[in-house]
Amino acid sequence: MPAPGVPTPSEESTISASAQSAGRSTVTRAGDLRFADLGLPPVLVHALRRDGIDRPFPIQAAAIPDIIAGRDVLGRAATGSGKTLAFGLPLLVRLFGAPSTPRHPRGLILAPTRELAIQIETALDEPALSLGLRLATAVGGLPIKKQEERLARGVDIVIATPGRLTDLLGRKAVRLSAIQVVTVDEADHMAELGFMPQLTALLNKVPAESQKLLFSATLDETIDGLVQKYLRDPVEHAVSTPAGGDASTGRAGSTAGDTSNLVAVDVADSSAGAATGASSVTSDSASTATSNTANSATGDTANSAATATASAGAAGANSDATTSAGAASASTVNSGATTTASADAASESGANSAADRPVSGATPSAVPDISHYALHIRRTDKRAVVTEIAARQGRTLLFVRTQHGADKLARRLREAGIGAVALHGGKLQNQRSRTLAAFADGTAPVLVATDVAARGLHIDDVSLVVHVDPPEDPKDYLHRTGRTARAGASGTVVTIVTPDDRDAAEQLARRAGVTVTVIEVRSGDRQLAELTGARRPSGRAVADPAAGPAAQAKEIARDPRWAPKRAKGESRPHNKKRKPGAAKRSAR
Repeated sequence: MPAPGVPTPSEESTISASAQSAGRSTVTRAGDLRFADLGLPPVLVHALRRDGIDRPFPIQAAAIPDIIAGRDVLGRAATGSGKTLAFGLPLLVRLFGAPSTPRHPRGLILAPTRELAIQIETALDEPALSLGLRLATAVGGLPIKKQEERLARGVDIVIATPGRLTDLLGRKAVRLSAIQVVTVDEADHMAELGFMPQLTALLNKVPAESQKLLFSATLDETIDGLVQKYLRDPVEHAVSTPAGGDASTGRAGSTAGDTSNLVAVDVADSSAGAATGASSVTSDSASTATSNTANSATGDTANSAATATASAGAAGANSDATTSAGAASASTVNSGATTTASADAASESGANSAADRPVSGATPSAVPDISHYALHIRRTDKRAVVTEIAARQGRTLLFVRTQHGADKLARRLREAGIGAVALHGGKLQNQRSRTLAAFADGTAPVLVATDVAARGLHIDDVSLVVHVDPPEDPKDYLHRTGRTARAGASGTVVTIVTPDDRDAAEQLARRAGVTVTVIEVRSGDRQLAELTGARRPSGRAVADPAAGPAAQAKEIARDPRWAPKRAKGESRPHNKKRKPGAAKRSAR
């Protein structure tokens, strides 16, 4: 029974549908829906409006009513599409109006990384404050004693990483017996990081009757066990966000009278078994989504999206068939050759192996308004090409494979005169915080990162993502790509491909379900500059922008190249020590 004020399936076709409407496609204008229509309290709607958030994105419009109604939800949406508010806002509503006792929170959000957990807290802080709810983070790398003291004072929602929460449970600083709603964000990434034993142990401590939510940009077979074991008759929402939306208001970016901002919704409901983690999309939605995948080389994308909303599907659903919706290939016109990857081709007749199958959610419409390029270069040109790209104007994110590679590339870029900082799991939490702050405020225009920055981090105005080292997993490619074109913005993704990597890069694009334009470039090419804004760096070394003054002084002392150069005509400072009494003798 839906909660009071929540639109029923018959009242709001863009949210869900009953079993009688299975397979039926309905069309509704995305701009007609507001947060107040989703059953959120007025005080929360006003808090969102103060932050410039007025209209919900498709994943929010689809998931919020079901979560408020108490349903278990399995959600998949493109990175940057508003998943945090999609599960966070209804979680706040569910807990509103009742107190929490010390060490017994009523809400739990699990995230795979410290940065993602802190970002979730930042996103939900103002909405929670408007409802009088208290948040706390429990993540590694920060003093555990302060986290214990915070929990002892009493909090309503804990946002934690599995490892630190396990430590706090062992110290009896927190109990999970009062949890009413638990959310697992980026569930598949937790499995990849080896958190599955800890995650299942934590879910076993949560009351069986509690509401459970699983959200991610990609949901695949790695979490099927979680879904079948812990979620009760879950509603599945698989949403592709419309391109060209406004990041601050959630409005579709089409002009007045333009019907291209229509959101097509396909609904499928099944009462048999638990959801399998792959969205069940009918053939009608596939034809609808085909028109939404035209992604030109300049990044222009039709302002439309296919929103697939499905409740618990049959346990034996074919994941190959479910990934084909909206994955029709789009031809891209450019001076270079074009590699077109189609998810349909990968699953056709079951001929390809599992390694070649596109991942769930890896459709071109899942990463809207992004232009994908593969830059074929000579191996000897790689360092020069990457340096010229990093010297561009604008915020740039470079992904590498290893921690050592991130530190090495950032150091070389600083030696070339580019303010670059490195982010990886080997840094302390305060170092990672300073690095992200320097990148966010523009002090460091370039961030060199491992895949620790590929999920969940939201930095505004990242216009270019560069795969210096291409990932091996297509899911990593999609999550890296999601750092640009967030919340309706546009962006460009470039993969650096040497001759040895060409076959692997083509296979990666095919498995990720993206259309990639291949271009042959060399250092200093005009085409490289037109595509990425590449330019020659100044060559004047700069210190680490994320380092404190003391660390910068040590760095300068170790290598004179870092020291600021004297102005023309300025004499060298005299640092020769005088002998004792020399000042008195010179005064005579």
